Amino acid sequence: MHVVHLAASTFFGGPERQMLELATHLPADVRSSFVLFAENGGAAAFRDELLRHRLDVHVLLHDTPRLLRTRLELIERLRTLSPHVLCCHGYKADLLGLSAARRLGIPVVAVSRGWTGESLKVRLYDRLDRWALRRMDHVVCVSWGQARKVRAAGVRAQRLSVIHNAIRLDRFATRDERYGDHLRGFFAKPVSHVVLAAGRLSPEKGFAVLVNAAQRLRARLPEMGLVIFGDGPLRPVLQRQIDSLGLSGQVVLAGHRRDLDAFLPHAHVLALASFTEGLPNVILEAFAAGVPVVATDVGGNRELVHDGINGRLVPPGRGDALAEAIESVLQSEPGRRQMGERGRQLVAVEFTFAAQARAYRHLFARLIRRRAVA
Repeated sequence: MHVVHLAASTFFGGPERQMLELATHLPADVRSSFVLFAENGGAAAFRDELLRHRLDVHVLLHDTPRLLRTRLELIERLRTLSPHVLCCHGYKADLLGLSAARRLGIPVVAVSRGWTGESLKVRLYDRLDRWALRRMDHVVCVSWGQARKVRAAGVRAQRLSVIHNAIRLDRFATRDERYGDHLRGFFAKPVSHVVLAAGRLSPEKGFAVLVNAAQRLRARLPEMGLVIFGDGPLRPVLQRQIDSLGLSGQVVLAGHRRDLDAFLPHAHVLALASFTEGLPNVILEAFAAGVPVVATDVGGNRELVHDGINGRLVPPGRGDALAEAIESVLQSEPGRRQMGERGRQLVAVEFTFAAQARAYRHLFARLIRRRAVA
């Protein structure tokens, strides 16, 4: 069985890691290849990581805005690779992959991780993606929350599956104390509790709400520090908010880091203030590191965070509720550690790449058989 993954990637992040790990965990009878859009050179980070794992990868020469040329090149590349299944990741891959697969008679699957709707342009892309998903042979959603949105977009239930994201516990098997010192060193003054957040600095992630929650916590937990890893268009806006609230040195924008895994085990709690999510990889990573999570009750978050068991769930947009939940987790050290351990046990049993690979292998085989009968 030969599966080709089609993706647009500008860095090596959570979705890219999921694709890579799936390819390496599928059984030996499944060959995985990758075709990437060039993204004006941005594909290099994912390409290099795939090559490091000795996976077959091809970067298209053409890209936006030359979409007709890109489509023709994609068709020729797929004709050469002769896959049994095309697996598309993201709106551009869905649109062009669907067209190319139909031209070649290849079964086509889309993986739906979520829609952000962060701007007018992105909302247009999200609408085009919904159009493409309705025409796919099958759609895989990373959470039941996303599956409900995809069903509402018109995708038939019989063409829809939920296969959760997964995590490798061995990424967090060792704890480097130097990173603990580094993490505490981000702050202007010594801190006793570190709240960590990570993600793209864009409106849907709710970081402004999280900063407001930190301002509420300052009087009750003066030795708490909040560090936000990530970059994006809202960075200057968030920095102005931090400065205006007098939180400089206590709330830190640490930028995008490829070594987030090493920082996570030294955090006391992970906070997510998102307005929309699929199934966040960072929650899986926090639990694998034994760190409890305070998250908004959106998307697939409640499929991971069980309120009062391994973390807390709060309504989106509520800085007061977010502050209260963070304080409740931090006020009891034994309780905090117990929550983190329960999170680790959850992902160790239910969110493994072995289980994910079995589910995808079964789906791919079913699509191939269906196409052969047709």
